Amino acid sequence: MDPVDRRVWLDGTEVAFSRKEFDLLHALISRAGEVVSRDDLMREVWNTTFWTSSKTIDVHLGWIRRKLQDDSRSPHLITTLRGRGLRFETEAPVRSP
Repeated sequence: MDPVDRRVWLDGTEVAFSRKEFDLLHALISRAGEVVSRDDLMREVWNTTFWTSSKTIDVHLGWIRRKLQDDSRSPHLITTLRGRGLRFETEAPVRSP
């Protein structure tokens, strides 16, 4: 991810993101390994302290996961910690044989 030029690559191929998708992804990557609360994301990405919609983050997150080929049923890049927030993972998932 290049935050200055607002560009993202996956396996050497550039992936296009909308402004809000990029901002959400950047908010998570900049704190990789840490849990980021939905309240913090709403403040940082949408510049608001109130929820415009309970699904705003989920919808954008779904688009990001699709573009990064991160299966929403079993995500390995961005995980949801119920009641706590989201985390961009820093380690590869452990695969079962």
